[in-house]
Amino acid sequence: MPPKVVIIGGGYGGSAAAKALDAIADVTLVEPKDAFLHNVGALRAAVDADFAPRIFLPYDNLLSRGRVVRDRAVRVEPRTVALASGRTLEADYIVLATGSGYPFPAKSDLDDSAASLERFGTTQKHLTEADRVLLLGAGPVGLEFAGEIKARWPQKQVVIIDPAPGILSEYSGPFREEILRQLDGLGIELLLGDSLAQDPPTEVGTAGEFTVTTRAGAEVTAQVWFRAYGVTPASDYLAGALAPARLASGHVEVTPSLQVKGQTTVFALGDITDVAEAKKAGAAMQHAEVIAGNITSLIEGGTELASYEPGPAAILLPLGPTGGAAELPGGELLGPEVTAQYKGADLMVGRFAETFGLGR
Repeated sequence: MPPKVVIIGGGYGGSAAAKALDAIADVTLVEPKDAFLHNVGALRAAVDADFAPRIFLPYDNLLSRGRVVRDRAVRVEPRTVALASGRTLEADYIVLATGSGYPFPAKSDLDDSAASLERFGTTQKHLTEADRVLLLGAGPVGLEFAGEIKARWPQKQVVIIDPAPGILSEYSGPFREEILRQLDGLGIELLLGDSLAQDPPTEVGTAGEFTVTTRAGAEVTAQVWFRAYGVTPASDYLAGALAPARLASGHVEVTPSLQVKGQTTVFALGDITDVAEAKKAGAAMQHAEVIAGNITSLIEGGTELASYEPGPAAILLPLGPTGGAAELPGGELLGPEVTAQYKGADLMVGRFAETFGLGR
């Protein structure tokens, strides 16, 4: 019998690892959602009703030999995975790929795709009703969301507030200048080095006029607001010998080979790791490639494992379907046209549809 590999989490990294190991191991992918949610396209789904259904990709055709179990891991130890249903899975190897939580609409915490799609529809409705939108957070998510809103409704006013004195400080000056130039051209207002004295009185994402005051004394009136900050690693299921590897932040300590600290058969990837790099889908998929290779080596009796090396800072930041900029590894700057070709036009939906065997 081939060794049993249990992968917990069917996001970008977990799905990639499951697919890569499907031919050599007995793979079980544990995922509570009924479909893969292509988070890269989630912000456009919040403004475009026609685009929203395309970001939900069924797991049915992901694996040819293994299986996807719709369930949630509640207790994971080095050789066993206890599920919310009461079932326990035995494993020779475990891959932790549960990612992180983030405020809607960048991510959805709903497990049912129909319910998530309905929530995206509600967000579209509230945005349609609003003349002025407030976003808290000027990181990549807040800026991309602002660009999507302005591309769909050019007449709307969008205000972004962030306590940092500038945007995207981890990237080069020319890249930041290009993004600022485009934001200004779109009429997006930035209030940097400032924050709200208190949250708006309305529910996040719900239409209703309000006026709030920043700590610097500026007044902002809007009809709907969203948070665009606040990552929460999903790792509270670690137990037994795995529990010591969980840091206070929720991240999991890993070795250069992406094995959980102190373990030889348990690996972790993506947002939950303590790897010092930006937490992105691309990084999770690179982690998956390293882990799949290392598990394959161990299965075949090898002793030399590959190490993961974080790459230089790089980003593809669309501002709507035709705007944005990119900074490639090494510092090369790409403008809106090339950025749209890489990511902006369909936000890679077609690429991931092929990965999931949907051919669209």
